[in-house]
Parts: sequence; C-alpha cells; structure tokens
Amino acid sequence: MNTPIFDFVSRYAAGNPARFHMPGHKGTGLLGCENLDITEIQGADSLYEAEGIIAQSEGNAASLFGTRHTYYCAGGSSQCLKAMLHLALQATGRKTILAARNAHKAFVHAAALLDFSVQWLWPQPYQLLRCDVTTEMLEQALSQMDPPPAGVYLTSPDYLGHIQPIAELSEVCHRHGVLLLVDNAHGAYLHFLPTPQHPMDLGADLCCDSAHKTLPVLTGGAYLHLAGDFGGDLAARQALALFGSTSPSYLILQSLDLCNRFLSQDARQQFALTAARAGELKQQLSRQGWTVAKSEPLKIVVCSPSPEYPGTELARRIKQAGVEWEYADPDYLVLMASPGNREEDFLRAAQGLSQCPCPAQPMAVSTMAPPERVLSIRQALLSPWEEVPLSQALGRICGAPTVSCPPAVPVVVSGERISCDALAVLARYGIHCLAVVKESI
Repeated sequence: MNTPIFDFVSRYAAGNPARFHMPGHKGTGLLGCENLDITEIQGADSLYEAEGIIAQSEGNAASLFGTRHTYYCAGGSSQCLKAMLHLALQATGRKTILAARNAHKAFVHAAALLDFSVQWLWPQPYQLLRCDVTTEMLEQALSQMDPPPAGVYLTSPDYLGHIQPIAELSEVCHRHGVLLLVDNAHGAYLHFLPTPQHPMDLGADLCCDSAHKTLPVLTGGAYLHLAGDFGGDLAARQALALFGSTSPSYLILQSLDLCNRFLSQDARQQFALTAARAGELKQQLSRQGWTVAKSEPLKIVVCSPSPEYPGTELARRIKQAGVEWEYADPDYLVLMASPGNREEDFLRAAQGLSQCPCPAQPMAVSTMAPPERVLSIRQALLSPWEEVPLSQALGRICGAPTVSCPPAVPVVVSGERISCDALAVLARYGIHCLAVVKESI
C-alpha cells in the first residue's frame, strides 16, 4: 500500500527548502513535528479539489473499506456528518430527516445550518444514552410519512457501544425508497473485524467515521463514505468544503494516509486480538459480580452497582490505579480499547475495578415524555440566548441542545419547551444551567 501524501511531505521536508509559504513556523517550532506541517504548495494537492496525491490516497482508503467513494476530512466526523446530510437533502430535494433521538449535537447544528426539519424516533422505554430502532418501529414511522423523508439517520455504535440492526433497517429504508445515513463515529474499525460489521458492509448509503477514535489517526481525522455518486466528486467535495476550514491539517491527512498501510497489513489480526482481550476483561469483570453491558467489541461498559457507587465514583477510583476513562456518569463507566493499548493497560483496568465494591442493584430509570416543539431548530439556535439556572427554566424554550455526552438522547433539543420531566433528568445528570431563547421584552 503506497502512502502518497506522507511520501511527498517527507521528501519535501528532507530537501530543507527555504519556506516562503504558510505556515508561519517555517518547519521549525516547539512541538518538533513542524517540518511535516505544510500547506497546499505545488504538488501537495488540495483536499477539496483533490486530483493528485490526496485523491490517490483516498482511492486507497475506498478500496480498503470496499466503498464506492471514501473522502478524507481533517475536521472530525462532525464535518462529515453535516456533509452527508447536505448530500442527502440535495439528492432527494426533500427537507425532513427521520432520526433516532440519540443524535450527536453536530446533527442538531446541521439542522440549523441546512434548515431541515427533524422527526424523531424516541427511545422506548426512555433512556438517555441509547435509542434502539427496530424494523417495526422504522416501518411504522416511514409508512406514516408523506412525503417520505430525505433519509433515515442512525447513530451506530452509540456511546455505550450498542449497534443498531443496520442490515435489517437498510432493507426497510430501501423498500420505502429512502436513504440510510449512519453516524459511525465510534466504529471505523468495524470493517476490519474477522466478520466485517461496518454500516457500509450492511447496506448504508452514506456514513461518517471518526477515524481517530479507534484507528491510529491523529485527532480530527475522519472519513465520509458513499455507496453511490450523489452528484459526483465535485458535489461531495463541495459538501465537505461547506463545513470545513480552507486550511486542513496536512499532519492529519498524513496520518490518514499512513493508516491505509496499517489497514492493508495486519490490522485484522490486531483488531481480532484486541477484541479478544477486551472480551476477556469483560468476562473477568462479570465473574467478579459487575454488570457489564453488551456492546461492540472494543468498548467495556460497566454499569454502576448502586446509587452509592455511581459511574463517576468508579472513574475516580480507577484513576488512582493509573487508568483514564472515556466517559463516566451516574449510571455507567465506559472504557475504549484499541490495538494501541498494551497488556499492562488491561491489567490496570482490572486491578482498579477489583478494588471497588460491586453489590448488584437495579438502577433507577428516568422517565420522560417527548417535549413540545415550539420553534424550529434553526430558529432557536440562531435566536438570541440567555443562560438561566435550572430552577428558572421550566416552560422556557431550549436554545442550545442539552445532553450529558455525545452522542446521547438529548433531554431537550433547540426549539423544544422545557418540561418538569426534562428538569428532573437534567438535575440527575448534574446540569445546573441551560441556554434558553430570550423572551421578547
């Protein structure tokens, strides 16, 4: 597997040229990596007009993932997410997205910027971090929509590692003539398991991956995958350019480029070994009495054993054992593994949790009715806001989306009225202030 971006930059840096171009550090600086940080000089190609080394490297990525097209992004999957929604809206000419409620806040921002309406698939029963979508639920929702939506939007895996039944849901979408869009930010590695489980393997039409979350890529590296043309190469690149910087990081692009070599060599073996090791840790914790949630292979999701030992307390204790966690809240402690983890890391995690008591008790379940929509997401997000304490928020209209972590089920979304139910859930998760739309004077 060749690495055209990295090779070009390495040759350029080795030539030690007089750099009369951006960036201002001129190849030297405090970090030590500045000699490999360049801009769109001659021969370096340009991300949003790629026809040289970047296009070659993206072609390598597409062949590795088995997609029709794969595009690089240096602005994270948040940028790719907005671009894929833009492409779906353009391709269909429709202005509504049917979305599972556990959407990243970048999805809400996209709704404001692209001015589309959202019909939510609400979790049944209500929970904050998960929204299971069944074929029956999707079939019923699509049957009631006339005209149909521009697309169905799912988050899979979610923050707790739950994977939606993409293959079955894609069949429902395509039977209704509707596109399936998947936020796969946490699952870029899924294609490289012994049995590929990536959404693009299972029938998704458009998908975004946050490469840096599970692959050896610098933070901000992401992919936009397409199963079709969606207006052609220019349309896809312009969709990405609409939401990205005109100065994408060549350090990030090089890491995406080099990742192709990793994926083409022993990545499948490494992911299989890491998944097996994470599975061993899950089994060990279960034998010790912990409740470990079912999740995708590289996530270890430990349920809080009792109100006296919330996930945040478990996190504090394992930090004392030298373990930094991915996420913790009253109900869960989440650890994310990758081939970059050493055996010592897994041993530390096991040791840290072994020092915590784990009396299994059922956790309290929050209840909440879907909030009333008063304004569109665009109207609310682009209106003047003010921040108010929770005690003064009842009946006000949400300005900024309120959620404990991304992606999760937003307690209230921009434009929705804040209810008593919502306030109770927000208080449980330690949220004390809210951004609300300013009331007219």
